[in-house]
Amino acid sequence: MAFPNSRPRRLRRTPGLRRMVRETKLSVDDFIYPMFITEGEGVRNPVPSMPEVHQLSIDEALKDIEEVVALGIPAIDLFGVPHEKDLLGRHAEAGDGLIQRAVRAFKAHFPDLVVMTDVCLCEWLSHGHCGIVDGERILNDETLEVLSRVAVSHAQAGADMVSPSDMMDGRVGAIRHALDAAGHEDIPIMAYSAKYASGFYGPFRDAAQGAPQFGDRSTYQMDPANSREGIRELYEDIAEHADIVMVKPAMPYLDILWQFRQQTNLPVAAYNVSGEYAMLWAAANAGWLDLERTMMESLIGIKRAGADIILTYFAKRAAKLLGG
Repeated sequence: MAFPNSRPRRLRRTPGLRRMVRETKLSVDDFIYPMFITEGEGVRNPVPSMPEVHQLSIDEALKDIEEVVALGIPAIDLFGVPHEKDLLGRHAEAGDGLIQRAVRAFKAHFPDLVVMTDVCLCEWLSHGHCGIVDGERILNDETLEVLSRVAVSHAQAGADMVSPSDMMDGRVGAIRHALDAAGHEDIPIMAYSAKYASGFYGPFRDAAQGAPQFGDRSTYQMDPANSREGIRELYEDIAEHADIVMVKPAMPYLDILWQFRQQTNLPVAAYNVSGEYAMLWAAANAGWLDLERTMMESLIGIKRAGADIILTYFAKRAAKLLGG
């Protein structure tokens, strides 16, 4: 039927009608809140390029987590900002390491909160790459051994889920095997399946202090021009028994996110990364955009494209608007 009998505007006439026919519903349950954990006590270092985001000592992070829990956000994801780094990532896997201590503290105070951990070496290696190096070559298989030990140490500390973000080939399978062998067969893995070598990570590198000191990450993170390769990575992570698959970044890669949704029944996550967060804040601070409106529009767009789960620094702000 065509106009004038067909009038789509009939269902847009009032807020109530629009709510009734709304196809995509955003919920606090969709969010994971990323947090940057550092050493010391009473530390709350603002990240200049990311308003409202801080590097937090464990005691300060507990204060923020209290708000996270009160808002109904179900999960946090922890990234370490250690004081000590080396060439082998020893501090990343230590039983009394920064993230391990944080996990124990957070689970002790908030047992029902899902505490997830990033499993990568970029924050822990002195050169800032995501793997062990030989000269300027990133070693894949040698890195898998370290990542597996890191994941097991996080599980032993009480982490509810581990999330390898390094993009080494075979890391999901290696971590699954290591977790199972250590008696942690119930710990799920959220895989960064399609993680692109993106320019949108700049503020994160300020926050995590993990920028590479030579070269870039193009030999292990994906080429932004490639779509089919993302599906190959998806299939490999599924074959290696990932429990959740992820696309990162989110907004410039909504087409990849949509393809993931069509290809798997596994939960699909998307990371609304630091650069996406920072650019909305910058435009809002300049008076060019309405922050809350564009924030919610962006998050709804990510969900509409197929995300079941959204990692976002906007989680607390969005939860407040959603009535969390």
